[in-house]
Amino acid sequence: MKQYKRLDRKTDLTARKDIPPELTFLGATGTVTGSKSLLTVGDRKILIDCGLFQGFKQLRLRNWELLPVEPREIDAVLLTHAHLDHSGYIPLLVRDGFAGKVYCTPATRDLCRILLPDSGYLQEEDAAYANRHHFSKHDPALPLYTREDAERSLHSFRTVAFGKEFDLGEGLTFQFIPSGHLLGAALTRLQRNGTSLLFSGDLGRPNDLLMAPPSVIRKADYLIVESTYGDRPHDPDDPKKKLAEIINRTAARGGVVVIPAFAIGRAQTLLYAIHLLKEERAIPDLPVFLNSPMAIEATGLYYEHLGEHRLDEAQCRAMARAATLVHTVEDSKRVNALREPMVLISASGMATGGRVLHHLKTFAPDERNTILFAGYQAGGTRGAAMAAGAKTIKIHGEYIPVRAEVIALDQFSAHADADEILDWLGRFETPPRETFITHGEPSAADALRHRIEEKLHWRCRVPDYLETVHLENT
Repeated sequence: MKQYKRLDRKTDLTARKDIPPELTFLGATGTVTGSKSLLTVGDRKILIDCGLFQGFKQLRLRNWELLPVEPREIDAVLLTHAHLDHSGYIPLLVRDGFAGKVYCTPATRDLCRILLPDSGYLQEEDAAYANRHHFSKHDPALPLYTREDAERSLHSFRTVAFGKEFDLGEGLTFQFIPSGHLLGAALTRLQRNGTSLLFSGDLGRPNDLLMAPPSVIRKADYLIVESTYGDRPHDPDDPKKKLAEIINRTAARGGVVVIPAFAIGRAQTLLYAIHLLKEERAIPDLPVFLNSPMAIEATGLYYEHLGEHRLDEAQCRAMARAATLVHTVEDSKRVNALREPMVLISASGMATGGRVLHHLKTFAPDERNTILFAGYQAGGTRGAAMAAGAKTIKIHGEYIPVRAEVIALDQFSAHADADEILDWLGRFETPPRETFITHGEPSAADALRHRIEEKLHWRCRVPDYLETVHLENT
């Protein structure tokens, strides 16, 4: 039987009645990944988000460690959205004894039905590949979890519509509120005895190409806000114009534009942008390929959730038709063999796994080509290394030279930047009692803390990993 570490506090439930609610930060502190926050209210333990750590090895190793709380003691999970750094630990939680429900919006459930099994499958494939080619330090290499684990965990999901108040017991209720960023993504507000706790999840942008802006919030007693871009603004230039310049420049030298893209959200934004550029004749009518089964399936969900994004049915259809869809491994190999100007969109977005690795092995060594990163690159990932100018990258145990032009285009980010976060916070009518800044690298989180204190005069702090704070009732 697994022996779980215990949080350093009383666990006698009969003694907890007079203890104020507690919030423990189990992830997304000092990093943008691994989002997990444990709220303890009386006898109830509620986990807000349940994500994987990504990036540096010392962070990824946390995925293999036992949680400081037994999964069977957790009563419910509230999921802000589907991205793996917020949802990807759920299969482990269920496998290790969690028997409660995972509450999320309908679109988040639909995306997790695609994303989680794919995550398990890729981990199995990566372990099998490592074992076949004997480049892993572990013998045998094992997946963190399997596709079967992920599919089994989906039985725990229950949907709650935006705006509906749901009772979790102990007088604790929650509500999902649209946050932009991604299909189904939600600000998550919990309330008890007149005191409210708001999680931003990942905060969307006011002028995103696909998603509506995040909802205006007027009040929260306690706020947990992300800080992915807390230390900088996005480039104000039109991202479509920048994308056109990159595609045209690369095509003129006979090259290929390889775009490692997050399969859910970013791939669809890029497809729609390319459709618009071709319609405007801003780029040539060159071949475009979408090589990600998960991205292909996720694109179809935009039809099913009309009204949650900016596109109508005709625009969804145009987005889906912007690329030739690559379904099979054999088709992927055929695309890799092409040597004509084209755009190739493939997952994963930070080049941590998936089919894009095989494309990078093929196209990164050629100086005619371009590797375009269209989103945040967490420290310790291949994407971050390449964006920082790495001359070689290690893929499947082999060092691959990087001679292609490498560009990071943050304008396509679905995260609010520092100015946009401040604008959103500025809509509050009264300041929270305390604001906790998470989901950012240390410099970004501290920069946002400083700006909030200087401009809004709010009380705020950057919590530490595994730190527990007490939330006073009104």
